[in-house]
Amino acid sequence: MAERTGAPGWRELPPAAGAYVMATGIVSIGLHLTGFEVLSVVALVLAAVVWVLLGIDFVTRLLRERSRWESEAGTPPGLTGVAATTVLGTRVALLGWDFVAAGALVLAALWWPVLLFAVMRRWTRSMPGSEFLVCVATQGSAVLAATLAAETGTAWLVWVALGGFCSGVMLYLVALTHFDLQQIWRGAGDQWVCTGALAISALAAAKILAAHRLSGSMHTGLLVILWALLACNWALYIVLALAEIARPRPDYDIRRWATVFPLGMTAVATLTAGTVTGVGALGTAGRVLLVIAIAVWLITLVKAVASADLGGRIRAARGGRLGLRH
Repeated sequence: MAERTGAPGWRELPPAAGAYVMATGIVSIGLHLTGFEVLSVVALVLAAVVWVLLGIDFVTRLLRERSRWESEAGTPPGLTGVAATTVLGTRVALLGWDFVAAGALVLAALWWPVLLFAVMRRWTRSMPGSEFLVCVATQGSAVLAATLAAETGTAWLVWVALGGFCSGVMLYLVALTHFDLQQIWRGAGDQWVCTGALAISALAAAKILAAHRLSGSMHTGLLVILWALLACNWALYIVLALAEIARPRPDYDIRRWATVFPLGMTAVATLTAGTVTGVGALGTAGRVLLVIAIAVWLITLVKAVASADLGGRIRAARGGRLGLRH
């Protein structure tokens, strides 16, 4: 769809712009975990501003352009709004803003089933990496619920988180059967979501364990699953990195924000797992991974500004929205 010339410059953001919020939000969480609080808050503000703009567009299209809203909601990038909401909710929960975080969880929970159904009913046999957003959005709610459980001591939220975690893992397996493996070599950025989904699943497991509400075999079983998810996450991370080196894709594409998010999420999952398990080497590895994520975030931002396409409006007009082309 062509860009509207009469719209304000900050309007008409494609749903894929939610990946920017996800990427910046998870970098904010990583900075918080490593003690860089001022930079973390700055990143949170940058993410929140775009989240608000996306929210305005979402409501405007829902009320005034229903057919367009339904068309965009039925694509995997439509779920970035849910995922972004949970990432920001998790960050504000770490600030102690429990009421705001709870509101984010409720908002995500209300829209998750609607958008999940709209996306999955349009799946084909060969999908890009953005299809794994069905897992990411689900696990995002699990992470937020577990974070709130730990922050507020609300025991029942742990079971909500555990249910979301199990659902997210199942959705990952379903998405995997539809994933076009060639995307690893020729994807424009969103192919990284396949490992980002593993990372956020590992983070959800770690957060549930950190709430200290599970014991016995359930605790042991989830710990084993956490290690398995991390191992798969790291292995796929390496494969995707090698594919990027073998076949560089230097041009800016809005889908590159879907690369930054998995990089940041892998770092945060590794850092959190290190805290939960007491394995110090994970903390060191997580910090290294966070530096990589921040570097790629900065490079992507510079390229976005240089191309005058931070919101992805120009590339969206050319049909390059996240997940809309293979």
